[in-house]
Amino acid sequence: MRAGNSTGRDPLQHPIRDTTGFATRSRKHPFADLLLALILLSCAAGGAAAVQEASGTGISTTTFTVAGLSAPAEIVVDHWGVPHIYAADHYDAFFVQGFNAARDRLWQIDTWRRRGLGTLSEVFGAAHVEQDKAARLFLYRGDMYAEWLAYGSDAKRIAQAFTAGINAYVDLIDLQPHLMPPEFDLLDYRPARWQPEDVVRIRSNGLWRNVTNEVQRARLLCELGTETGLKAAGWWHRLEPDWQTSVPEGLDPCDIPANVLDLYLLATAPVSFPDQLDNPATPGSTAVDHRSALLTGSRSRALSRDPGSNNWVVAPGRSATGRPILADDPHRGHASPSLRYIAHLNAPGLDVIGAGEPALPGISIGHNQTVAFGLTIFPIDQEDLYVYRSRRGGYLYDGDSERIEVVEELINVRDGPPRPVRLEFTRHGPIVMKARNLIFAVRAAWLKPGMSPYFGSVEYMRAGNWREFVGALNRWGAPSENQVYADTDGNIGYKPAGLFPRRHNWDGLLPVPGDGRYEWDGFFDMDVLPEEFNPVRGFTGSANSMNLPPDYPIAEKRIGFEWSAPWRYRRLWEVLESQEAHDLTDSHILQRDYQSVLARELLARLPGSPYGNGPAEWLKDWDAVLSAESDRAAFFAVWYHRHLLPALAEHLLPGNGSLLPSLDSGVVLEQVALPANSALILATLDAAWMETGILLGQNSAGWRWGDLHQIRFTHPLAHLADPELAGQMAYQAYPRGGDANTTNNTGYSPRDFLVRSGASFRMVLDVGNWDDAEMTNAPGQSGDPRSPFYDNLLEGWAQEQSFPLLYSRAAVMANQALRIELQPLPKP
Repeated sequence: MRAGNSTGRDPLQHPIRDTTGFATRSRKHPFADLLLALILLSCAAGGAAAVQEASGTGISTTTFTVAGLSAPAEIVVDHWGVPHIYAADHYDAFFVQGFNAARDRLWQIDTWRRRGLGTLSEVFGAAHVEQDKAARLFLYRGDMYAEWLAYGSDAKRIAQAFTAGINAYVDLIDLQPHLMPPEFDLLDYRPARWQPEDVVRIRSNGLWRNVTNEVQRARLLCELGTETGLKAAGWWHRLEPDWQTSVPEGLDPCDIPANVLDLYLLATAPVSFPDQLDNPATPGSTAVDHRSALLTGSRSRALSRDPGSNNWVVAPGRSATGRPILADDPHRGHASPSLRYIAHLNAPGLDVIGAGEPALPGISIGHNQTVAFGLTIFPIDQEDLYVYRSRRGGYLYDGDSERIEVVEELINVRDGPPRPVRLEFTRHGPIVMKARNLIFAVRAAWLKPGMSPYFGSVEYMRAGNWREFVGALNRWGAPSENQVYADTDGNIGYKPAGLFPRRHNWDGLLPVPGDGRYEWDGFFDMDVLPEEFNPVRGFTGSANSMNLPPDYPIAEKRIGFEWSAPWRYRRLWEVLESQEAHDLTDSHILQRDYQSVLARELLARLPGSPYGNGPAEWLKDWDAVLSAESDRAAFFAVWYHRHLLPALAEHLLPGNGSLLPSLDSGVVLEQVALPANSALILATLDAAWMETGILLGQNSAGWRWGDLHQIRFTHPLAHLADPELAGQMAYQAYPRGGDANTTNNTGYSPRDFLVRSGASFRMVLDVGNWDDAEMTNAPGQSGDPRSPFYDNLLEGWAQEQSFPLLYSRAAVMANQALRIELQPLPKP
């Protein structure tokens, strides 16, 4: 493991004990046990496998014969758990990618598939029927011909190959049941086989917006009245560019129930497993838990509007290497296993490496031989809540009654009879609630063809230049993304992409009547979105915040008004502008930066104590770096979230402050700077001082932010395992710095300060010098607790280190940890 970068290193020299962490933590199943398991699996495969040791290397090679391949292929797994797939046929590479994803992440992807398709009850019982019903409401149900063509000419063939690879691995497990991942035994069921359509029909795993905010805004208007409610909505979430919304004609905000989105939230919720459902202390166990975090006065989301992401690219003229440098660290909720999975696909016409999601073919963040790419969320408003008046068993539309479309399905239930469910749809989308004489439906762009999250990367990952890359992005639907680009010719670029609804007579910020007055007029072409190619400044990038050019015609092209807070973006820009010769180490440092621009701005506005000393003066003597060792960072976090925000909310809305789910940080800065609020601010500092003393001890010199703010990865089934397996599943906890407003994003809930989200995957590339690339993926590449790659990247990630992302065949073979050869089944 190495901190930062070591430019000029020899990519062929990475001794395993120095880089994997195997020597620093003893696991119950050491590396040799994994090889033994592979050998046993080989021998069980109908006698169609052989195991041998490569001469002089100590590396065991396992050979499998599988149906579905057209030619021999191999998987070389390096010391860090990254599989390098070599195939003789383009589509065989995707077959092997599916086979390998099942090898490392079978329980994870099987669970994702069941959650997305609505088949959890089949293996977990009747407690999941409502979640299955919700998931089925939000499946893609359109024409599959249009669906496949939306991604590219060979998207269907890629999905067919990928799912065939998954199924081939499941077939092998059937021959050797004791090699089943332990989670299936804990829950007493078996993995399912996939259909190609499963890859794209599931849509509820994406990052969607903004229907929950529409409901929150409507509830504020209902509770407070239109004038005060609109003010309160601005205090909660400022609109950018500067915009004033209004109530759509025909909408009564009080018609919107607080729980109107329970089914929507349940459809997009994670899975709760046995014992979690009965434990109210388990976060995220029900739809109500998700609604309480999104739609009530809880400040659990006060730190950040979404998990966020960072990316940037620096041109050769500002790069110390003379080549572009591209960095990307998408931020999502932390999980075990990680959301991201790193892989390398090599075949005729294909040589791409980077991260994607394990249940999807292709690579969405990474590089091929000539082009590098990285993404962050670009918040196009792709959702609306429609409100209808019931009429004659249907709903009122364009002055007449329109019937509800009904789909009746059976949900298979473990240990019980199948449950019939009735799924109802309006012309705009799935019905999520009926209340009194009203019907509510969600219209979502992500239910249109071509909107399977991230699957569109199968097209752009094969681009060879800027023209081909932008052309592929014209097919990109979801989630809407900022893409940065660089190539080996020295070009850099930036282009957002995503399906962009055309709204003529409203802005998408509140629910609308579904009677025909508020319709999408198709979608905008991608060329209406901003674009940069080789900008004069010599760099570009994004961080989810408002980055539209000043002259963008927002009144005509109402792309969306709800962006992330600007602090990470501002920090990126101030650092990149200051560096004339940016190198890989600079990118690593910036990815791990704990400087808080928000904290810095707040310190400059703090009132002084009338006594000349006290918490305000103590806090002002701080560099605004939220390091894990910082005493002031700990105090700042307690003060800002547990004291300052509630006090300002109550000050702005006397008696109703709890209605605000959070306060926009820009509003906080303005309020803190007002002399009339000085006494209030000082009182919150005093109260926070007392609470921090209770939490961390009375001696402020001993306060440490990392004592409160920690990452604790937890396997979701550890509570069901026996002591030995639970020990294998356990992860070490680590102190963390930062918060959701630092470029090293470590989002948390103020309830307990534990890290919930951030960059589990990171990547830094010296474009063209591919073997000098570095990455990390916490907690590890494998989801199997028995694997040495289960948590081998966690310690280095927590200690701000990186690992090689090797590309050349020579570098890969010099750092191989195991090799798997796949042979096609002989033709009859």
